[in-house]
Amino acid sequence: MTSDCLFCRIVAGELPAAIVHETATTLAFRDIAPKAPVHVLVVPKAHHADVAELAKADPALAGDVLAAAAAVADLEGLVGSGFRVIFNTGEHGGQDVFHVHAHVLGGRRLGPMVSA
Repeated sequence: MTSDCLFCRIVAGELPAAIVHETATTLAFRDIAPKAPVHVLVVPKAHHADVAELAKADPALAGDVLAAAAAVADLEGLVGSGFRVIFNTGEHGGQDVFHVHAHVLGGRRLGPMVSA
C-alpha cells in the first residue's frame, strides 16, 4: 500500500466507497463521477501504477482484474447489452489516479471510443 494513494486508502478501508464486488486480490467500487449509468472501477488490492506495470510485474493479477471486470459486468446486468472496459494509462491516456484501475461502463449505448 502507498499511503498517499487514493485507491490504496479505499482498499485499506480508510476511505468510503460503494463496493460492488470483491475478491482476494481485487476490489470493485462505483465511480464518484460516473460517465455512464453503470461506472465501476476495478482495482488490484496491490499497488501498481498502471496497466503496463501490472502486466509486466504480475500477469496473473492482471488476469484477476479482467476477471473481476467481467464479474462486475455480469452483476450489473451488462453482459447481454454490452459494456466497455477501459484502462487509462499515463498523462496522454487520461490517467488521473496512478493506481491501475479498469473502468467498467455500460447501461446505455456508449459513444465513440475516442473523441477528437
